[in-house]
Amino acid sequence: MKRLILPVLFCGLVVGIAAPGVSDDMGEAARAGQWQLSALRLPEAWQSSRGAGVVVAVLDTGVNGRHPDLAGAVVQGPDLTGAARSPALWGQHGTAMASLIAGRGHGDGNRRGVVGVAPAAEVLSIRVTLDNGDPLRDKRRPSGGDALAKGIRYAADHGADVISMSLGGGDGAWEGSAPEEEAVQYAIGKGAVLVASSGNDGDSANRKNFPAAYPGVIAVGAVDRRLKVAAFSNRQDYVSVVAPGTEIVTADGDDSYVVGDGTSSAAAMVAGIAALIRAAHPRLSPYHVRLAIEQGTRKRPADGYSRAYGHGVANALLALRAADRLDLPTPVPPRPGAYFGEGPLGPIPVSRAPVVGGMLTLVAAMAARVIVTSRRRRRDST
Repeated sequence: MKRLILPVLFCGLVVGIAAPGVSDDMGEAARAGQWQLSALRLPEAWQSSRGAGVVVAVLDTGVNGRHPDLAGAVVQGPDLTGAARSPALWGQHGTAMASLIAGRGHGDGNRRGVVGVAPAAEVLSIRVTLDNGDPLRDKRRPSGGDALAKGIRYAADHGADVISMSLGGGDGAWEGSAPEEEAVQYAIGKGAVLVASSGNDGDSANRKNFPAAYPGVIAVGAVDRRLKVAAFSNRQDYVSVVAPGTEIVTADGDDSYVVGDGTSSAAAMVAGIAALIRAAHPRLSPYHVRLAIEQGTRKRPADGYSRAYGHGVANALLALRAADRLDLPTPVPPRPGAYFGEGPLGPIPVSRAPVVGGMLTLVAAMAARVIVTSRRRRRDST
């Protein structure tokens, strides 16, 4: 029996339908509907990196690690909401985002179901908010009002290479908060790459959305199948890039699938691209990972940047190529060569021979000059 899926969180406008219980037909349909795989050039990118060894913290409503497409991919972190767990409404949005980041599919050769951008990455689930539709959401605020800040710090302290935040519109979302901003800077200082959705009211209030607007966070807007910016995607000067965000098929919290629109999905995909880069180039700083994503875009604005597109449409293959260019090897000092003879302090390395030879020539020339000068002076005195 099919059912209408409720809207999920703040930055995911779910509009599709899904049936509970995963079947082969549903899994095949889910994979066929993943139009972003070709748009991001993922099959080509996976030849260089699949995100192995990278931990992506998903700060969201929780992740259902029992979904067939996420089996073995999820480590459960803390629940920082302070709210009871609702059996009917738990982890829908978080599971959807995790599947876009590190979904592995299922079935023969994992050819069915949702495959994420970085299918070999590991997801660290940290619950920091409640799903839309959860009755507890209207009754109480998350614990202390700083669940997100705590979640960011927890992720940074527990080995997260990338922190994905497909959320906004919560406490202080339109103004930001000091604890959150400090947590963002703390995580960047620990080497984590932070990604967030730009917001979904671009066709109305178009408000500044946090955590996307914090300095250092990669803020992501949404495009449709034609790679046109979606009407709902926020247009702000903090937007870094845009990515697929309409008609996106994701895993659902009750082991089914759902189709939806939103900058949430776009941000999750860019978090996946960051994971691909981190796996291929673990030495790159968060700044250089961001730079690689921004340099590796398609449909770049004529002036290089726009509030709608940011630096352009994210592309996994081009971002990895940009990371290759940015990850320059550290110059290695020349190794000492063979020795050539003895000096007053022992053998002299070949690499120093030109220097030593030049010094000896200079000493000899100075000595000759002294002798000539002395002779001249003697002649002058006679």
